[in-house]
Amino acid sequence: MTSPAAGGTGQAGSGPARPRVLCDAHALAGDPPVPAGVLWKLQEEGRQLDANLVRIAPGGRIATHCEPDLDVLLYVVAGGGVLGAGTQGEPHRLTEGATVWLPHGSTRSISAGEDGLTCLTVHRRRPGMQIRPRGVTP
Repeated sequence: MTSPAAGGTGQAGSGPARPRVLCDAHALAGDPPVPAGVLWKLQEEGRQLDANLVRIAPGGRIATHCEPDLDVLLYVVAGGGVLGAGTQGEPHRLTEGATVWLPHGSTRSISAGEDGLTCLTVHRRRPGMQIRPRGVTP
């Protein structure tokens, strides 16, 4: 369901950057290769974004957590569920086609409904792990 890497992404020496189709999210959501977990992820070299197509099994849940550094855009491809937002976990219904902004520093959880939930998440790529001297912060 993913296309083979086709050409460079614009980094030096890799050729010109070219748009291309990477996967069919609806096809993967309709016949998931796994009951839950990552169905697809962006792996192109030189990318500035990370993107994942994630399936949460029926009744499954992503526990309440806070992402301190990255804004995340979430798009519901199939199924539905509930977004618990804020420190009190105020519920917001998620249905196919919902687009949600999860700003950095926000607290959130996601619970899948009876059909499960498949969503595409997109955020700025995290920098690689770096070893720094004790007490030095970026």
